[in-house]
Amino acid sequence: MTYDAIFKVVVFGDAGCGKTTLTKRYVTDLFIPDSKMTIGVDFEITDVRFNGVFVKLCQSSLSHVHEWLSVINGNDIHIPIILVGGKADLDKYREISYKEGLKVANSLDLNYFMECSSKTGENVEKIFEKLTEMMVKIAIVY
Repeated sequence: MTYDAIFKVVVFGDAGCGKTTLTKRYVTDLFIPDSKMTIGVDFEITDVRFNGVFVKLCQSSLSHVHEWLSVINGNDIHIPIILVGGKADLDKYREISYKEGLKVANSLDLNYFMECSSKTGENVEKIFEKLTEMMVKIAIVY
């Protein structure tokens, strides 16, 4: 299969925040509630078509957001970053409001903020579509 682009997507966050269920939901369209905790790396691969461009997304799940942001920010190439608020279906247990999440994303100069639910599928596809859109636009410039 011939791809117009291949991108590696790094999904990072604290243990138990829903990284694996998010990527599994996107790749398989299934919610797997009892997924095994992945400490370190978990790989998923999927194909995406965006505005006539055929893209392959490779994902790895990691922790330590500040460490990764320092690595990413030390790079001369602009790398799009989306802050995702997960578990939107558990609204009554919410600890961080949408407004607070947006404020954090803006304060860290991230590209986008969106909330999702891997359980219901709400915004899961939109997150990866937005990320793919940003990566394709940057790839065209470089």
